[in-house]
Amino acid sequence: MVREGAAKIAGRIETDERLEFEPDGLQVEIDGVVWICRAHVYLAMHKPTGCECSRNPSHHSSVFELLPTPLVTRGVQPVGRLDQDSSGLLLMSDDGAFNHEVSSPNRHVSKTYLAATRSPPTPEVVARLLSGVRLRGDKEPLAAMRCEVAGTHGLEIEIDQGKYHQVKRMLAAAGAECVGLHRTAIGGLLLERLGLEPAQWCELGDAELALLRDR
Repeated sequence: MVREGAAKIAGRIETDERLEFEPDGLQVEIDGVVWICRAHVYLAMHKPTGCECSRNPSHHSSVFELLPTPLVTRGVQPVGRLDQDSSGLLLMSDDGAFNHEVSSPNRHVSKTYLAATRSPPTPEVVARLLSGVRLRGDKEPLAAMRCEVAGTHGLEIEIDQGKYHQVKRMLAAAGAECVGLHRTAIGGLLLERLGLEPAQWCELGDAELALLRDR
């Protein structure tokens, strides 16, 4: 593409592929689309229901189908997972250390969810979630950092462990059935503030990344 004059590099069309540039922050334009060269990329997506966080989905479409090919081929991975029937804020990156820092239960990065319940949640359910419930296979009970009734059939719940199916399992242990789950925030990064509609994504800058730890 460089030899054919199809790539604009640092604002100029270059036809000599032997030219050298400092890559970090370099602007490359191909077919009218501008890309910024970065060592790593950090993305936020408003994951819709009905798609899986997998490159090889079993029965549904993949979140990777919502990304342009250059981002998929550079190896971005979901930071934590959302089930195919869950929606909301999903982070993706090709930075393994970042992925571990945000998703590891030991790092205690908070995640906030709106959980729809089959029956109206009772004060007793809220109290159990705040005091701690024991999940199968865990030695110690898990407690929500914050839990409030949301509407007639919902709970807003904040956790900082992020274990497998944790919110659904905690609600079941507290006596409530979760019939829908939507992640609204990770740390201080709010999906609403990003302005993303379902299936849309954006790249995160330093300010947004700092919000992930701002809780």
